[in-house]
Amino acid sequence: MSVDPTLIAAFIALGVVVGFVAGLLGVGGGLIIVPVLIALFHARGIAPGFEPQLALGTSLASILFTAASSVRAHHRHGAVDWTVVRRIAPGIVAGTLGGALLAAHVPGRVLTLFFVVFLFYAATQMWLDFKPAAHRVLPGGVQTSLAGGVIGLVSSWVGIGGGTLSVPYLLWHNVGLHRAIATSAAIGFPIAAAGTVGYVAGGWNVSGLPAERLGFVYLPALAGIVAGSVLTAPLGARTAHRLPVRPLKRIFAVLLYGLAIRMLTSL
Repeated sequence: MSVDPTLIAAFIALGVVVGFVAGLLGVGGGLIIVPVLIALFHARGIAPGFEPQLALGTSLASILFTAASSVRAHHRHGAVDWTVVRRIAPGIVAGTLGGALLAAHVPGRVLTLFFVVFLFYAATQMWLDFKPAAHRVLPGGVQTSLAGGVIGLVSSWVGIGGGTLSVPYLLWHNVGLHRAIATSAAIGFPIAAAGTVGYVAGGWNVSGLPAERLGFVYLPALAGIVAGSVLTAPLGARTAHRLPVRPLKRIFAVLLYGLAIRMLTSL
């Protein structure tokens, strides 16, 4: 079964926007990818009733590529705290994998509503440029892993690499900003990997999905998003050094509010 070339073009265009915004503002693309994919799938009659799951699985699969590139760059600069990554990774993997497998049995409307609530949170965080003050040292492995489980679970239901949650968590526990961002990028890879495995397994035997997929990962969308984002992420990063970031974050926050309201009215 062939895919409409105009749909492929839409996926590439989405990747172009996501890559540029990610490079410009340092935010994950899932906040844009998921609502746009849900709208595209719904308009084209793709996976009726399972549009959110297909969008979430595809978003997390795309993050595999961007997270790998980001981790390499941060590691070269020695900015990743691998001790923190090892502490939090077991919970991250368990929470993300469990959340992705559970998503196959959750009504699409519930997942969409959960994503809308998270969009409002992420937009408000970006508008306020929220950075919590450090109040405590990072706890031991068990507590950190439990926190990772919560971060992973939420990330699996909103299709992101977890930076919106993990960076504030690390800042709150006295990790410096640049180190928190770099470590969050490293945390994003196991989130994406476990989430992708979970959504592939969870959607493997689901009927009514398109042929060009692995479980809940829609391969044409994945290919288009990755191809587009690879082209524009470096451009966004270079532009970030020439433009004031704070006003741009507020513009992006308004965009997220708009996406959230549109999704809410569609329910």
